[in-house]
Amino acid sequence: MNTPASDLHCDIAICGGGLVGATLALALKQIHFDVCLIEAHAAQSQSHPSFDDRTTALSNGSRRILEALEVWPLVAREATSIKRIHVSDQGRFGFARLDAAEQGIEALGFVITNRVVGAALWRRLKERNVTTLTPARILSAALDEQYHEITCTTDEGERRVRAKLAIAADGAQSIVRTEAGVSAEHWDYQQHALIANVVTQRFHEHVAYERFTAQGPLALLPLNEGRMGLIWTFDPDLAHTVAALSDTEFLNRLQDAFGFRLGRFTHVGRRHMYPLSLTRSATHIAQRLAIVGNAAQSLHPIAGQGFNLGLRDAASLVEVLADGRRESGAAFDAGDGMWLDQYRQWRVADQQGIVRFTDGLVRVFTQPFAPVKALRDLGLLAFDVMPSAKSALAQLSLGAAGRIPKLARGAKLT
Repeated sequence: MNTPASDLHCDIAICGGGLVGATLALALKQIHFDVCLIEAHAAQSQSHPSFDDRTTALSNGSRRILEALEVWPLVAREATSIKRIHVSDQGRFGFARLDAAEQGIEALGFVITNRVVGAALWRRLKERNVTTLTPARILSAALDEQYHEITCTTDEGERRVRAKLAIAADGAQSIVRTEAGVSAEHWDYQQHALIANVVTQRFHEHVAYERFTAQGPLALLPLNEGRMGLIWTFDPDLAHTVAALSDTEFLNRLQDAFGFRLGRFTHVGRRHMYPLSLTRSATHIAQRLAIVGNAAQSLHPIAGQGFNLGLRDAASLVEVLADGRRESGAAFDAGDGMWLDQYRQWRVADQQGIVRFTDGLVRVFTQPFAPVKALRDLGLLAFDVMPSAKSALAQLSLGAAGRIPKLARGAKLT
């Protein structure tokens, strides 16, 4: 039998404690907002999506955000730098290369497992005494003139969280976004990503590979201990077939698709599959609500931009709220529509640019028609000899368009 509902009051309630929601909670706590983080999974749970075996490619801007929150020192030893990127089209002449040294930067990004980042974020949440409700399942989200009220169930019974501002960070199928009446468009790519760690004869030399095959994109990301993170895309039926192969059969199939740039593939770890789709919220805000991360946009992993875009959502929102409080003083209301609209306007260009970029790559490189294949090969070759194009792509790690958040530039909020 549930205990009677008890109220918890705070400035900001964050619904969703995944990688973006946890980062946002730390950033808000750092500038002294009263925050409550509501998360469906128990902290450190193996079923938590922030503690699975998927790899994340962190941009330089994302690394700076984690540095500002003192999370990077906890994960730096587990992170592997990307010094070069090699893009190719299986069975065709097109290829392109991007080199960090040519761009005058230390690395094009860093690869790390979700499990490591998630554990570090939740360690800092505990150390900073951020109020958390976990495991807590959200039942409803309602509004009155001054508060957003979140009702959820916990192991101790039902709880109500009353906040000036609620933040939907609860994923592509966001309950909080839906409760606020915000629609989202959804495009099913009819593809599954097969995820695994693999070992190769040759050391990866900090090179990330993206290879476009007849079945779908194949990415190999450098990891520590010489391993590589594999993200291999198929139609759903073929994905299940490949996932069920023996290790030897799987490695032989991977060898055929990728070739011998890294010598032979010698070992494969556990395999996981995830359906791929594009989900985009109609807006980043509603009354006393901000929408961030996968609740705002959930992308195809083809260019590794989803988490980085979500972190820029978080960094932008924190900056708007910090500026608003500084301007308004004691009269500041975190849920005031004026501040939320500033956040919305800020995020539009970056979101649209990244969505167009990733969705365009998926569509161009899954086209079976010979003329399209020839044009994309020419495009890859043109990119390979154009310094301006390479510089533009390297800058994508800071955002597709518009203003770059202070945290992503390594600047302080105050």
